[in-house]
Amino acid sequence: MGIVAGLDSSSEFTRIVVCDTDTGAVLRQGYAPHPQDNQENAGGKPSDVDPQAWLLSLGEAAAGGLLEGVQAIGVSAQQNALVPLDAQGNTVRPALVGGDKRAQVAAADLIDGLGSRQAWAEAVGCVPQAQHPVTKLRWLARTEPENAQRVASVLQAHDWLVWQLLGRPARRTADRGGASGTGYWSAASSSYRPDLLDLALGHQAALPEVLGPAEAAGTTPEGLLISAGTGETMAAAFGLGIGVGDAVVSLGASGSVMAVHHEALVDPSGMITSLADATGMHLPVVHTLNAVRALRGTADLLSTDLEGLSDLAMKSTPGSHGLVMLPYLEGEKTPQLPHTAGSLHGLRRESMKPEHLARAAFEGMLCSLADALGVLRARGVEVRRVFLLGAAAELPAVQAAAPMLFGAQVLVPQPADYAALGAARQAAWALGVQQGKLHPSAPPAWQGAATQVFEAGEELPVGQAVRQQYTAVREQTHPGAFGPGGV
Repeated sequence: MGIVAGLDSSSEFTRIVVCDTDTGAVLRQGYAPHPQDNQENAGGKPSDVDPQAWLLSLGEAAAGGLLEGVQAIGVSAQQNALVPLDAQGNTVRPALVGGDKRAQVAAADLIDGLGSRQAWAEAVGCVPQAQHPVTKLRWLARTEPENAQRVASVLQAHDWLVWQLLGRPARRTADRGGASGTGYWSAASSSYRPDLLDLALGHQAALPEVLGPAEAAGTTPEGLLISAGTGETMAAAFGLGIGVGDAVVSLGASGSVMAVHHEALVDPSGMITSLADATGMHLPVVHTLNAVRALRGTADLLSTDLEGLSDLAMKSTPGSHGLVMLPYLEGEKTPQLPHTAGSLHGLRRESMKPEHLARAAFEGMLCSLADALGVLRARGVEVRRVFLLGAAAELPAVQAAAPMLFGAQVLVPQPADYAALGAARQAAWALGVQQGKLHPSAPPAWQGAATQVFEAGEELPVGQAVRQQYTAVREQTHPGAFGPGGV
């Protein structure tokens, strides 16, 4: 038996799991929030963070001998965090993290600079948005030109943490999963686009070497192996144990749908972001702007909470007595309706009851996510099982409606640190390859996530009827929103 660790440095905390290399069983765990003065360290800007805060949090999470006996470490971290470095390897400015709204104009500039959304999709599998590192570089060049001129190399959060753990060697590395979300590396060709980096920053900068899934980034002076690392999304998918035929639907304020696929997808509309996963496969992702925010808005309207809204919805029936909610409260990305608003259709005297409105909110949210699944299915992505993530996945109204609306078996994983588990599994893979026990194409066969399973069964035709009702209203209100083929 060997011992490995996986650490996940999210936007707010660091979690560490120490696991058995053979089974994936969690032996020990650590946790620490990021320092509360992050905002002050970064000059009070909500999208600026001093990367040293990540190291301080990591050290606190690993305190008390947590890593004793560990042979390898894998690193997962928040995606899209840009760390600009000068020629000496020091940070030029605080890291730019999250969906930085300051960069929205820069995203439009980049699209115009390359000519079209389609050109970007074909080049790197994604269309620039405010959160992408390439867009943040453009913002930096336009807003802080002196800082931009000092940028000699760029890393993401997990790249920077791996580099720090290795003692800041001359060689800097990344993984294909994280690189695929930068906007200047293509998952389809497995190569950088230096011309796009130049378009954004105004000059060239050194980029980290992109490693294969089972490659090690290096070994510390103490002999501790550090694997390639990856972004949180890819690590969580690896920790869940999803494969071809599986999709993951994440229920946050906004929503996302991703699935494992054998090739990169080029989507000129920009609805699909073509990412690479942590195993050598691909991870196309579709985002919606409205998920649980539609439920919370309806709950506020009915003077209840999410649990109360679910209880109300369970008193109604599929189809909500003809009520249909288009949950586009903040505009929408899938379909691309940035300036629209949500709407409620089918109001009749018999349908104007709290339970029907509650049910319409759940069905509207899930039908919108089913549309996102439809975007992937229309491109040949196989979806047999759907893993449903987020606190709202525990609501009975979600569990009752999701299988028949998604047209697939729905699994609700038990709460766990899946990103940290994925990082640990990557570490075990790299360690096994180094020891000659594992092949670079075969990750360790850890047990997948423990789940609750929900089947559509005989209710599948009912779900199809609800979807048809929703689609008819969507097409009447926003004709052709998904293009000629629809979803």
